[in-house]
Amino acid sequence: MKTTTEENKKLVLDAFDTLFNKRDYEAAKRYWSPSYIQHSAHIEPGRDGLFNLVRSAPSILKYEHGLIVAEGDYVIVRGRFMVAVPLSIGLLLTS
Repeated sequence: MKTTTEENKKLVLDAFDTLFNKRDYEAAKRYWSPSYIQHSAHIEPGRDGLFNLVRSAPSILKYEHGLIVAEGDYVIVRGRFMVAVPLSIGLLLTS
């Protein structure tokens, strides 16, 4: 079944949200193959290496996508990881 570029973008954003924000590792297995190849020398090989990296990150670290471009079956996402700070913190400012 052929997918559209918009469906492919949604699939990738759903995958990123599932792993990086929801940290639902079982659900994320639907998106990352057991034979996933990790190209970063700073992350353990394979899907487990990626999942372990996310597990070791602080829970307040969240992924936010920016630009997303798709052509055919290729999708490229430029995003960033942000520290989500609760808004209920109090600050005391003095002069």
